Amino acid sequence: MDKLRIRGGQPLHGSITVSGAKNAALPLLAATLLAPGTHTLHNVPDLRDTRTMLQLLQIMGATWERDGSTVQVNTGQLTGAEAPYELVKTMRASVLVLGPLLGRTGYARVSLPGGCAIGARPVDYHLQGFQALGVKSSMKGGYVEVRAQGRLTGGSICFDIPSVTATENLLMAAAKAQGQTVIQNAAKEPEVGNLIDMLAAMGAQIQGKDTDCLTVTGVEELHPSEVRIIADRIEAGTYLMAAGAAGGRLEVKGCDPSHLTVLIDKLRTAGMEIEVKGNCCTASCSVSDNGTPCPLTAVNITTMPYPGFPTDLQAQFMALMSQSSGVSIIHETIFENRFMHVAELQRLGAEIVVEGSRAVVTGLARGQLVGAPVMATDLRASASLVIAGLAASGTTEISRIYHLERGYERLAEKLCRVGAAIEQIPG
Repeated sequence: MDKLRIRGGQPLHGSITVSGAKNAALPLLAATLLAPGTHTLHNVPDLRDTRTMLQLLQIMGATWERDGSTVQVNTGQLTGAEAPYELVKTMRASVLVLGPLLGRTGYARVSLPGGCAIGARPVDYHLQGFQALGVKSSMKGGYVEVRAQGRLTGGSICFDIPSVTATENLLMAAAKAQGQTVIQNAAKEPEVGNLIDMLAAMGAQIQGKDTDCLTVTGVEELHPSEVRIIADRIEAGTYLMAAGAAGGRLEVKGCDPSHLTVLIDKLRTAGMEIEVKGNCCTASCSVSDNGTPCPLTAVNITTMPYPGFPTDLQAQFMALMSQSSGVSIIHETIFENRFMHVAELQRLGAEIVVEGSRAVVTGLARGQLVGAPVMATDLRASASLVIAGLAASGTTEISRIYHLERGYERLAEKLCRVGAAIEQIPG
């Protein structure tokens, strides 16, 4: 397997353009199953996960073509409604085909999903939502099977905890249900809003976008649409923190700063300079007399559903805080097993102690991290190791970078263009 070799201590200067959001592209690609015809999606990132979703659509009879970041998907003739284990084992978002297949055909069979080992992410919320629409479900042989007798019927569901994928799945199923569906305590992430925009362009009637109460009035028919994937806020945030770790001045272009408000506030509190103008964020750190970045101030975070601090940026923020002055407390409330990157950061010299759902980070002086061989355990953990490697002295080798390739489009290439010393080593 390929590795990344990073020579740390190189400041970042220049600009990076953010790709489309993985977490928006996947549900929007799945939504093409709802309406027969040719759908056009712009700004689709070329990632392992988006390629897997396209393979999954192809297995079900869809055809697709990619021209740069534009993907056209023709779902005119579906030949199957099953998502096999061979594909689903690599990507939890495969479960997102359940909703649109139910809406269009009344039946779907999907292998229990895989993906990053960051904690339990059961499909219970999805099935509870489908049940409210009159759907019967069963689980056997490692597969989830959902079936409706005739057309779905509107209903009400209140999630105990906001779930992004369950909200998205229920939105897609309810779009063609008879009557009205109300989703309470719905997820408010921008990616959910992007899906709502696509469904509306297809003819769906949805009220409450950007709120935690969504009302869907079902329609009999939907039609293909043309839509643009929003910018990846997690990728943008990762680059802002990379600038904080490595030093320099980095412009992150093509992002939506309104999706990064809580992160920007935390970075400014830590002592970084963040300039926001239009769809750009420019990050820099004050420099001492000898030309090295000044120490950052330790900052506490608690991960929360949007608009709170994203769990998908927690690992990267921890790597940044390893370069701070003082002690920061990082409280993870979303996934119970999302501290697996701690052991790898410790291999680089980071001082981190895990206490249940909290991690206590004692910051080190700039340059005190020392390069070492490390292993990526999941997608965002791999990004945290890149950030730590940029800050460390010496050379850091990151193995199992296929995790990184699931969610970041040409990350090493983009960082090299702004001064990072990163080399991909064939495995």
